[in-house]
Formats: sequence, structure tokens, C-alpha cells
Amino acid sequence: MLPAQRREAILARVRTQGAASAEELSRSLGVSVETIRRDLRGLRDQGLLNRVHGGAMASRRTSEGSFAARSTLNLARKQAIAAFAAFLVGAEETIVIDTGTTPLELARALPASFHGRVLTNSVPVAAVLCDRNDIELLLCGGQIRPGDGACSGTHAAAFFADFYADKAFLGAGGVHPEAGLTDYYPAEAAVRRTITAHSAATYVLADSSKLGVIAVYRVCTLDQLTAVITDDQETPGTSAGLAASVALLRAATPGRPSLTAAG
Repeated sequence: MLPAQRREAILARVRTQGAASAEELSRSLGVSVETIRRDLRGLRDQGLLNRVHGGAMASRRTSEGSFAARSTLNLARKQAIAAFAAFLVGAEETIVIDTGTTPLELARALPASFHGRVLTNSVPVAAVLCDRNDIELLLCGGQIRPGDGACSGTHAAAFFADFYADKAFLGAGGVHPEAGLTDYYPAEAAVRRTITAHSAATYVLADSSKLGVIAVYRVCTLDQLTAVITDDQETPGTSAGLAASVALLRAATPGRPSLTAAG
């Protein structure tokens, strides 16, 4: 077994079981405990699992960091995802652009040929699009979370309940084969559920660092989504599990072919 295949097997085992010991992995994969420990350190450094004494646990995040910090993280991947998503938008459609740094890039990527309607719960998205005279822009009300400018609460949910969108483009805290689409803020997760229920097609915009991650609140199961649009970076042990539950559309990063699909 090649090292990359071994690391994929380790990650798949940890994510399936929730945790695994180095000794157990050593026996099942037929390599030394020290080799397994090196693999676990490497997977930890990529943010794909958590190291604990004697082994590893699946990665579960309780916070996502500041909006400013996330805006520059994996920016090229997010821009590639946004360009892919913009390609899917019809010229006169009604679309939802959710909160988050990758949906914000979609707002920036909407082509001049788009002159439909945008519904959003993101103050930054509204700020990007407010000068587009050719777009009908509607910003929901509600409580605004500092930093991200995300609107939530009963007023926001009621706003989206009054519309039926052609397509919704959601942000993500994490996308996991079993846990589904997850987020860090319960009020915003509730708004996303309303958006999903009132959209003909729902796409999640998530760079590969979000794949296999479980945030603290479930938004929905993966079978309620049309597809997850991600990048073409390696996600060992994750893609196969996700592809069994939802379509994965991969946007090529610069220097690679423009549109690809997995699963």
C-alpha cells in the first residue's frame, strides 16, 4: 500500500468510527506504530483530524474564526468555486446568496449578463451588489452578527419563507457524509433550512478544507442538497464517502481544466 493510500485508509477509519488508536491502525494496515504516528501527525497538520493520546479523533470544530481571517484563507480556491457557481446562474433567475466568505466571492463573480433577483441574508453580499442597477436586490432583516454581517432570527426565516428561488448557494461550516451540512450558529442554521426548503436547487459552496468537517449544528442531510461545489484539492478518505450521498462538483484551481466533476 502506498503512503497516500494508507493515509486515506486511516482517515476513513477515523471518520467512520469517530476515533482510532495507533496500535489498532498499525495492526490493520500492517505497518509500525511509529509510521502510523507520522501519518497521524501529517493528517493533523492538514486539519483533517485531531490527535489525542494513543491515536486520533475525527475533526469537529466548535468555532470558525473571524470573518477577516477567513476572507483570505484559501482565497484562490474560493474564487474558483465562485466562478463555477456563477456559470450555473441563469440570466433572469431568482437566486439566494447565503452568508460566508465563499458566497461573498460568488456575489463578486456574478457576470454582467445576470439581471435577475438576488435574495440574501448577508450584509457584505448586499454591499457588493447594491450598485448593480440591473439586479433586483433584497436583503432580509433580523439580528445581525458582528463581523460576518449575517442576518438571522425569525424575521429572516419569515423573509425567505415568502419566496421560491430557482437556485440557492449556501455557505458551510462543514460537510460530512454522516453529519450532513453543518454550521456554527443555530439561528443561521434555521434560516438555511428555510432557504433549502424554498429553493428548486440548493448548492453548497465549500472549499476542500470544509469536507469531512463537522460543525456543531446540523443544517440538513446531504440528500436534501443538489450538489456541493468544491475545489480540486486532495481530500484523502473524504470524497468517496461524500460522493455516495451527494454530487461533488469540482472547480479547477488556476492552471487546471475549468470544470470537473467527481462522484
